[in-house]
Amino acid sequence: MTDPVIMSDGDVKESNDDDLSFFSSEHHRKIIIVSNSLPLNAKRDKISGKWCFSYDEDSIFWQLKDGLSPDADVVYVGSLKVDVDANEQEKVSLQLLEEFNCVPTFIPSDLYKQFHDGFCKQQLWPLFHYMMPVYPGNRHFDRSQWQAYVSANKIFADKVMEVLNPEDDYVWVHDYHLMVLPTFLRKRCSRVRLGFFLHSPFPSSEVYKTLPVRGEILKALLNADLVGFHTFDYARHFLSCCRRMLGLEHESKRGYIGLEYFGRTIFIKILPAGIHMGRLQSTLDHPSSSNKVREIHQQFKGKKLIVGVDDMDLFKGISLKFLAIEQLLQQYPEWQGELILIQILNPPSSSDKDVEDAKEDAYITAKRINERFGLEGYEPIIIIDCHVPFYEKAAYYALAECCIVNAVRDGLNLVPYRYTVCRQGSSKLDEALEIASDFPRVSALVVSEFIGCSPSLSGAIRVNPWDIDAVAEALNLAITMPDGEKQLRHEKHYRYVSSHDVAYWARSFEQDLVFSCKDHYSNRCWGIGFGLNFRILSLSPSFRRLSIDHIVPAYERCSCRAIFLDYDGTVVPEASIVKAPSPEVISVLNNLCSDVNNTVFIVSGRGKTSLSEWFDQCENLGIAAEHGYFIRWGKHTSWQMSHADTDFAWQKIAEPVMRSYMEATDGSSVETKESALVWHYRDADPDFGSWQAMELLDHLENVLANEPVVVKKGQHIIEVKPQGITKGSVAQEVLSSLTKKGKSPDFVLCIGDDRSDEDMFESILAEPYSANSFSAPQIFACTVGQKPSKARYYLDDTVDVMTLLEGLGAASGPKSRCSTETPFEKREVCFENDV
Repeated sequence: MTDPVIMSDGDVKESNDDDLSFFSSEHHRKIIIVSNSLPLNAKRDKISGKWCFSYDEDSIFWQLKDGLSPDADVVYVGSLKVDVDANEQEKVSLQLLEEFNCVPTFIPSDLYKQFHDGFCKQQLWPLFHYMMPVYPGNRHFDRSQWQAYVSANKIFADKVMEVLNPEDDYVWVHDYHLMVLPTFLRKRCSRVRLGFFLHSPFPSSEVYKTLPVRGEILKALLNADLVGFHTFDYARHFLSCCRRMLGLEHESKRGYIGLEYFGRTIFIKILPAGIHMGRLQSTLDHPSSSNKVREIHQQFKGKKLIVGVDDMDLFKGISLKFLAIEQLLQQYPEWQGELILIQILNPPSSSDKDVEDAKEDAYITAKRINERFGLEGYEPIIIIDCHVPFYEKAAYYALAECCIVNAVRDGLNLVPYRYTVCRQGSSKLDEALEIASDFPRVSALVVSEFIGCSPSLSGAIRVNPWDIDAVAEALNLAITMPDGEKQLRHEKHYRYVSSHDVAYWARSFEQDLVFSCKDHYSNRCWGIGFGLNFRILSLSPSFRRLSIDHIVPAYERCSCRAIFLDYDGTVVPEASIVKAPSPEVISVLNNLCSDVNNTVFIVSGRGKTSLSEWFDQCENLGIAAEHGYFIRWGKHTSWQMSHADTDFAWQKIAEPVMRSYMEATDGSSVETKESALVWHYRDADPDFGSWQAMELLDHLENVLANEPVVVKKGQHIIEVKPQGITKGSVAQEVLSSLTKKGKSPDFVLCIGDDRSDEDMFESILAEPYSANSFSAPQIFACTVGQKPSKARYYLDDTVDVMTLLEGLGAASGPKSRCSTETPFEKREVCFENDV
């Protein structure tokens, strides 16, 4: 952990004042969009030799600015798609910053190849699309590529810091190329307002955990304030990885999903991106689109058109789509000579052998099907394998009766959205096709259930792309569906697509990012860890570490002290296999108990038999077992029950329910106490155990609704116990007893780590026992671990707890300091008066 100094609000390193001068005259806040590629087109003028740049209006990063706040300046950080000579880079940087608000990264070509073509395309991209490392042809993990990935992300961080004003600006990082960038930004500026959106799928934990650097990437993403995904499935997989690999639980509050991580709350955003309606509408109104529509309509007059537009890669399922067409023509011969699939192949983003093999397989399959079902002047599959301008794609969309997206795994995929809008048409297209403006609009979609937009298109026919027969049936259903039903489905899709466009997506993400960062300046921050294990510890100003130097002076000034200690997770580690206290623990407790001014209690949920055996050597130690149902003030006093008249008939109802869940949940167990029943699931599967716990909690609350019991969820337990039995009542009973004896405590220390200990913290902070005191007592409520708590102090772990108790023991005075009674006599008198 770094020095516990509050990091200043302006903790920004390596910022260049000259670089910031461009924005110094502007007081608008900035939204810095960081992506692998800048939304720019670049080419060198053949005559003058100068670089010419223009916005890439098809880039989603350029389009999203329409949804961002109008009072914010949008700045882009990313790489150019062309190589710029080193001696030209400074000049180009100034030009792009002044004219386009763009900051180029200029990653060296060798490094970029290792970073992008290596780690991104050979490791992350296949894995995120469920291609395991053992997949034939897949490359093994290359540490040098990972190092290049980290180095490239550092360069992006340098460029962001050049234009970042941490007090006002927001940073929005995009996609899997920059997954460790949040760590570098957070390390340089603790309060940077930072969002991340993943445009690809996020795999299940079983797939993701095969990545050797899985922990580094997860922790880096948790340095963002808001992490976004297209679908709930992708977010669920991410949350599952956080739970299984980092032990983090998420909570849903008022519609927001949050992860607590070292005092910070990382929010999860689930919203698919959309299309740019204005851009698409202007394309439809362009004369080129009208001309192309007339041409295609004349070329395929009388035919049923199905359109597919896909990037050429391994996961688009193009060959499977062709096989479905073959099955359709075979099963329904009436479509032979009538139905045509127009398959547009976008140029591949890489030239890997796997992509070339997939392309060759698609061509071979199409050729065989065309030879089998083709006629003179007719081929059922037409492949357009070249750059197709968008207006031409729009023309095919507008004329196709059905669109099919058959990917076996894909991110969002906006093709169905574009198809829907193009089928809605425009006045110009209506003129070209000679149809009335009030002509009913229809469309039919067949989409893979493995693509990101599938959940958004409830009127689409969803298919498993691997099931050839089912895809063929879906295509036939889409073509033969009555126009009335097609119209209803189309209208439903068009309403969604037109209202949830890219501007809506960007605006929603920005609003949630602002909400996620609202507490940035209200907490104190520390930096913890080295390298990619760096994270920020964020604590409330009133919540601080309990140091020996702070508590010992108060301890020494006081003459009547009460100390309450939880057991599991406080005195002994929660994960320890040996649950009995060590000789060191016994020694420390005996040292504290030997001071006649101290009343020391172990307050635990464990049974009295175990606790009395474990602390047999501690004669003057008070013990509260089963959350205070049993209490004794010392070894030589008898156990007393706090609720002796409790009716336990409810156990006959609760125990069978618990045991049924135990049998259904491998790794779980049921513990029967004298006052309570506990279902443990620490050793169960993390996901299944949590699900079963929530179900059991609901089940028990229903069946025990009329019983005098409470059902509570603790750390990997579900517990049922009588009402009124809490650790807080133990603290009240002990403190009241001391006060009645005229020994009102002037020092109270309470340490615990569980939810049940929060009752103790609340009880001692209420201070009802000090009403007759001349001065307020010194109260120290301390939780173990940095987490939201009613306590005002924290210690990191059980080692810190024992170190603190040793320090207090060393500061204790002689036994005869304030009283002539023996420790046992003193405690026995208090106990008898209380009873």
